[in-house]
Amino acid sequence: MKKTVVLIGTLDTKGPEMAYLRDRLQELGLSTVVIDSGILGEPLDIVPDIPHEKSATYAGSNLDAMRSAGSRGKAVALMRESLRNLMLELYQSGNLHAAVSMGGAEGAVMGAAAMMVLPVGVPKVLVSPIASGYHFFEPLVGTRDMMIVHSVVDILGLNPIACSVFDNVAAALYGMVTHGRGLAEPKGRNVAITMLGNTTTAVMAAKTRLESAGYEAVIFHSNGVGGPAMEELAAQNQFVGVVDFTTNEVYDPLVGGIHDGGPERLEVVGRLGLPQVVVPGCIDFSVWNAGTVPAALRDRPMYDHNPEYVLVRASSDEMAELGRIFARKLNPAKGPVKMAVPTQGLSIPNVPGGVFWDPDADARFVGELKQHLRTDIPVELYECHVNDPLFGEAVADLFIQLIES
Repeated sequence: MKKTVVLIGTLDTKGPEMAYLRDRLQELGLSTVVIDSGILGEPLDIVPDIPHEKSATYAGSNLDAMRSAGSRGKAVALMRESLRNLMLELYQSGNLHAAVSMGGAEGAVMGAAAMMVLPVGVPKVLVSPIASGYHFFEPLVGTRDMMIVHSVVDILGLNPIACSVFDNVAAALYGMVTHGRGLAEPKGRNVAITMLGNTTTAVMAAKTRLESAGYEAVIFHSNGVGGPAMEELAAQNQFVGVVDFTTNEVYDPLVGGIHDGGPERLEVVGRLGLPQVVVPGCIDFSVWNAGTVPAALRDRPMYDHNPEYVLVRASSDEMAELGRIFARKLNPAKGPVKMAVPTQGLSIPNVPGGVFWDPDADARFVGELKQHLRTDIPVELYECHVNDPLFGEAVADLFIQLIES
């Protein structure tokens, strides 16, 4: 049976380009389903398999309601939700093996959101002129394995540059559909671990120790996306437990940093009842794009992580607040939990003589945590730095004891 690629586009402006990509995919031997996500006009030079009159009806709305929504943004939001439901229905019915969307700003946002409902392992390709690196990428990627292709030129016309990009997109989709693989059911004992550059050495040691005990470590970069992605995959039964070693994504929301893990960060694993060891790794700083630190934080200690990112030290009061936040998030956990806290610094700049060294502030985190945390959740203190390999091994041993007891 032929594999099917679903194409999403606003065909009132991108019809000829979508028809070209559809034809290239069919020439490679793939089946196609074209969805019209346009709201205002009728398709140009293409007949969709699912017209916009139908694609607009999968979230309790319709095309007329979208056209009279009052603003372009409201109309796009309605169509986006309808497309998400439609894509999920196509996937669950076995009529979707890969997806691709082409569009400018609104088209890209709608298409990306629709493809984000698909599981990790299902090929997803977004082609857009806004995928240039100068735009905020969260609406285009989310927590999924999206392939983003910068169209270089705008998507208007079948010129040599555009056709080169489209041909390569078709070839990439063919390769992924015919030679790629989806996310398989876990066969071993997979353990999720969160990490940043500030904790890499310790996490590498923890990974080795876990593997020596028969566990496979799956590492996530806790950059505002990695933690939530880990929690989503935990909800899909990918892990037997979690070592949440780097929990900085809980702090950034307090001050507006870019490593914002969202309101449910540190809560999902507990609700699932999975065993977890939690470390306050890197909670002592927020992360900012260079040159964007707000005026209210500019008098704080800062650390140039690299030319693109600046780290800003959390205040003593914020560290105390984090202790209460950690307790509030962990107290409802249905599974076993242990806290492992290094007392000799929570990040690379947090060492004696380092720009973030403030043991009194870090102690306030521990004090508030102990005061508000459930009494049956132990807080283990270690006279180590967070990035010490010995601490990483100790955390791995703590997890092994927790899960095997």
